[in-house]
Amino acid sequence: MTTTAAVAIAPMLIGGRWVETATDTWEDVYNPSTGQVIARTPHAGKEAVDEAVEAAAKALPEWADTPVVERARVMFRFRALMEEHFEELATLVTREHGKTLAEARAELNRGVEMVEFAAGMPAMLMGQTLPDIASGVDAECVKHPVGVCVGITPYNFPNMVPLWMFPVAIACGNTFVLKPSEKTPLSAVRLGELLTEAGLPDGVFNIVHGARACVEALLTHPKVAAISFVGSTPVAKIVYETGTKHGKRVQAAGGAKNHLVIMPDADIDQTVKQLAASAYGCAGQRCMAGSVAVAVGGAGDPLVEGLVDFGKAMKVGPSDPAVSSAAETIGMGPLIRDDHRKRVASYLDIALQDGATVALDGRQSASGDGFVLGPSVVDHVAPTMRVVKEEIFGPVLSVARVETLEEALAQGDGCEFGNGAVIFTQSGHAAREFKRRFNAGMIGVNVGVPAPMAWFPFTGWNRSFFGDLHIQGTEGIQFYTRQKVTLTRWPKPSESHHDPVWRSGR
Repeated sequence: MTTTAAVAIAPMLIGGRWVETATDTWEDVYNPSTGQVIARTPHAGKEAVDEAVEAAAKALPEWADTPVVERARVMFRFRALMEEHFEELATLVTREHGKTLAEARAELNRGVEMVEFAAGMPAMLMGQTLPDIASGVDAECVKHPVGVCVGITPYNFPNMVPLWMFPVAIACGNTFVLKPSEKTPLSAVRLGELLTEAGLPDGVFNIVHGARACVEALLTHPKVAAISFVGSTPVAKIVYETGTKHGKRVQAAGGAKNHLVIMPDADIDQTVKQLAASAYGCAGQRCMAGSVAVAVGGAGDPLVEGLVDFGKAMKVGPSDPAVSSAAETIGMGPLIRDDHRKRVASYLDIALQDGATVALDGRQSASGDGFVLGPSVVDHVAPTMRVVKEEIFGPVLSVARVETLEEALAQGDGCEFGNGAVIFTQSGHAAREFKRRFNAGMIGVNVGVPAPMAWFPFTGWNRSFFGDLHIQGTEGIQFYTRQKVTLTRWPKPSESHHDPVWRSGR
């Protein structure tokens, strides 16, 4: 690996000022298409976290009192700036993450939708009233901000996942501290610059960088009210337990092992395309990636044959347009790091040791200086194998074979995760049984990636989510607000009482 001559330092945003932290610990930020270091992320500790949270706490009273219409107008201006800089933002995602330009644009579109959702906050913050809930008593329920909110986000969607969080939190009247992944900090920094340009007051949005020490300081800070997290299941569990122990409300989205069930009546050609997009999109580095294809009845052989042919035809390589003139035509880009590429590739040997068959070996596509690994297909897997039980987070699709839909449903029941699941079929009865009974929170019928859009919650189940209120949609608004109920009685004045305003005749 080589280092470029000029390496940027990812700055922190604290109280409206871009600052560099004094630290001896740094994280290299790579361009996965080349293997070059393009930036460095400081590992901030408790002092930087204290500064950021204090800045957010200082800005909170005035921002919470700002009319919701004015807060929404900031989101409108922010959205316009995102559209103006759309290609720049997409290219930045590709440069620091490695996903293709098409995938980066799709990610950014989903982020823009979240800003649009937040811009509609005046309608969504309306309360409830009921006059005469008792004799002469009126009741009202209104939503208030919760306070200083924190977002801790992963590397795989450096633009979209932060946008799941802070637009809604800010539009609800909270202030925010974002801790982006130390592997992909540049997109978050650019979003912070655009927020400032949109007119967001100083201190309402802050950015700190770091790893474990930084996260622990955020989870335990007495002035933090709410924490949103997306990452691996082991860390999500720690975040939830630590945050709630210190009196914070927490939503923590973890990992997944998503099952895709292929019934014998499925259109194999269309199914193969959907499965490949699900398993190999973003190089498999997403919690909604298809991980285990469950072929029912005679669907197995034609499915595997189609997947192998599709995978062999995929164009895999560098996705950064500054590196390759063919970047726009790449079907799958590199993985985030070389050590991650080696970890993902190791599962192919593990699968062979466990008795599975590697029908397509993605290691044959690994070449050049970037972190490239091609698509893989592992056939004849069993529920006890590691490739089925563990989240690989890479372009490896395992294929299990069962005889009935009941057996396929049982595989879902035996999985510790519960993010998404999909069925490919032409049978309305099979689809109805599947969406009613499969043990996951997001279901697709002939849809490869059943990830909901901004208006619906991201409803992971089991060990894919820790908390009560999910990210996105109306649940996101509930998470970032607290309700206050007021009962009011205005007794009729006695005849002897003189009101200088209402009895004056003016």
